[in-house]
Amino acid sequence: MPEPPFRAQLAQRDRDVLRDVIRAYILSGEPVSSRSVAKLEHLGVSAATIRNVMADLEDLGYLAQPHTSAGRVPTAAGYHFFIESLMESQALGSEDRRFIDDSLRSGAGVGELVASASHVLSELSGQAALVLIPALGDTVLKAVEFVPLGGLRVLCVVVSANGFVDNKPIELDEPLSREELIRIGNYLTENFAGFRLTEIRDRLLALMVQERSQVDRLMSLAIALGREGLQGGHHPGVVVDGAAALLAKPELANLERVRRLLDAFQDKARLVQMLNRCVEGRGVRVFIGEDSELTSELGFSLVATTYGAGERPLGSLGIFGPSRMEYHRIIPLVHYLAERLGRGLEPAEES
Repeated sequence: MPEPPFRAQLAQRDRDVLRDVIRAYILSGEPVSSRSVAKLEHLGVSAATIRNVMADLEDLGYLAQPHTSAGRVPTAAGYHFFIESLMESQALGSEDRRFIDDSLRSGAGVGELVASASHVLSELSGQAALVLIPALGDTVLKAVEFVPLGGLRVLCVVVSANGFVDNKPIELDEPLSREELIRIGNYLTENFAGFRLTEIRDRLLALMVQERSQVDRLMSLAIALGREGLQGGHHPGVVVDGAAALLAKPELANLERVRRLLDAFQDKARLVQMLNRCVEGRGVRVFIGEDSELTSELGFSLVATTYGAGERPLGSLGIFGPSRMEYHRIIPLVHYLAERLGRGLEPAEES
C-alpha cells in the first residue's frame, strides 16, 4: 500500500476525532463540522475543543477545508491513516461470501468467471470494477490449433493452461490442407505445451536458424506458423463493469468530471498500467488521489489486488470510485473475491 506523504504520531483524542470525521464524511459526502462531531457525545469534549483538534489535523495534512466557512474533509493522507491505523479490520460478511461463491461457481469457463467477478465486485461495492486479464505471452500454453479461413488465411487459436483463449488471423505463404494444419497444431501442442509463450517463441527462433537440411518441410512450416501465431498482439485486457453506477455519485455532478471519467475508461493502456502495479506486490493495495496519475485526475481511489492459480499471479482486480468509499467493507471484498477467482481458475491451470 502506498505510504502517505506525511506521517505523525497522534494523541488518542486526535485519533478519535479523525476517525469520526472520516466516518461522517464517508456517509454524507458533506464537509464535517466540529459541531456535528460534538453531537456524537462519546468524546466528552466541547465543539470548540474539537474545532481546535480539527485545525491541528489540517495542519498535519490529514484534513482539508474546502471553504473558509465549511467543515473539513479527509485528505489522501487522512484516508491512509484511517485505513492503516484507525479502521477496525473486518472479515467479509457471510451473506456476501455466499453471493460470491454462488456467482463464481465451479465448472464455469474462464471468460465467464472473469465476467462474473467484475459484475459481482461492482454490484456489491456500488463502484466500478476493473479486472485485468493477463497478456497471453505471460501464460503457459495448453494447446494451439489452426483453422482455415479460406484462401491463404488461417486462424491461430491459442489456449493457455489457465483457460484463456486468444485468436489471431495469419496470412500463409502457400496453401495448406486442413490435414496439414491439424498436424502442425498437434506438433506445436505436443512439443511446447507447458511452456510460457515467451519461451516458446525463443525456442522456435532457435529452431529456425538451424541448418535447413535438418528440418523437413512440415516442421519448417510448423516453426514459421508457430512464431507468427504466438507472437505480438497478445496484450493484457481490462474488463470494466459498473461505470454507470459512478454517474449517480454526488462527486460526479460536474459534467467535466464525468468527461474525465469516461476518458479514463476509454484509455485501456492506462488502466492496464495501473493494474499492473498491483501485480508487483502482495495483498490488497489502496491508491488514493495523488498516489497515481489515474486516481489523482478524478480524486478517486483504487482498491486492488492480484489473483492467480496457485502461487502464480495471473492478473489483478479492483474497485475504482470516489475516495469516499467504505474501505472497511471494500478491502475484504476485494481480498475474498480475488481468492475465490483464483480457486476457480486452479482446475483449469492444472488440467
